[in-house]
Amino acid sequence: MFKIPKHQVAGHQAIDGNLGPLVDDSGRFYKPLQDDERGTTELAFYQSFSSKLPHHIRGFFPVFYGTQLVEASDGSGLHPHLVLQDITSNHLNPSILDVKIGSRTWYPEASEDYIQKVLEGDRLTTTVTLGFRISGLQIYESKESGYWKPARKEVKSFSADDVRLVLRKFVSLNLEPEPDCCFASTIYGGCSGILEQLLELKAWFEDQTVYHFHSCSLLLLFDKESVLNGRTVPFKVKLIDFAHTVEAKGVIDHNFLGGLCSFIKFVSEVLTDFKVPTIEARFN
Repeated sequence: MFKIPKHQVAGHQAIDGNLGPLVDDSGRFYKPLQDDERGTTELAFYQSFSSKLPHHIRGFFPVFYGTQLVEASDGSGLHPHLVLQDITSNHLNPSILDVKIGSRTWYPEASEDYIQKVLEGDRLTTTVTLGFRISGLQIYESKESGYWKPARKEVKSFSADDVRLVLRKFVSLNLEPEPDCCFASTIYGGCSGILEQLLELKAWFEDQTVYHFHSCSLLLLFDKESVLNGRTVPFKVKLIDFAHTVEAKGVIDHNFLGGLCSFIKFVSEVLTDFKVPTIEARFN
C-alpha cells in the first residue's frame, strides 16, 4: 500500500500527476531513481557509504534497503526506486526543517549552463550570503491550528532575519505574536539535543576527506506533543539528498563545513541571544 508522504516539505512531490516519492506502512520511503547521472551518483553513494563512514556517523544517514521496481506516482509504469528509511514514521505531528547546506550547491563537473542556472537561484536565497538556506518546513502549532507551512515561494524569499525567526518558531509552543522558544533548551540544548548533534557532524567534517556533499540537506525533526507529554523521543538530525555527492579525493569539504558552521551559529543564537524560558519553568 503506497501513499504520498504526508510530511514531505521540499523536493519533487507526487502530486498533480508528477513523479515523486512514496511511503508505505512499514516505515520505508521510496524515492524515484533519477534516470541520468544524478540517479547513478545517488545509488552509488548509498551502496558504498556505510563501509566508508565511522560507526558513530552512520546514524546521520537514512537506512538504505536497496532498490525496488515500484509503480510510479505519475502513472508511467514500473520505475526503479531507492528504498530508504522513512524518517518521519512513528511521528504523529512532526515539526520539520529541510536546510540545504553550502554556499555553492552546484558540483564541479556540472555544465556551465547548469552552474549559471543554479548560481542564479542560490543568489536569490540565503545560500550565498549565509552558506545555507531553508528549503522547506512545517511547524506543528496545535490540534486546532495544525501546521504552519509557508509556500515554497515564501520560503525562497527568506532573509537572514526570517531564518532567525523560523529557528525560534521551530522550538516554540506559541508562535504568535512572538515565538516563546520554550522548547529551545530541550530541543536545541542538552547532551542529546540538535546542537550537540550538529557539533558532532562538524567535528567529522573538519577531518573527513571521503565525500563532498553538494546540494545536500540537513533534515531536523521532532514531535512537539511527545515533548509536552514527557515521552522520550529523539530529536533527529539527518543528512539527505546525495545526487551530487562526489569523491573528496583527500580534500576537506570546506563548502559544506562552512555552511554547517554558519547554521550552527544561527541555532546557537536562539539559546544565547534571548532569554529562553524552559518548558519546565513554563508549566510548573
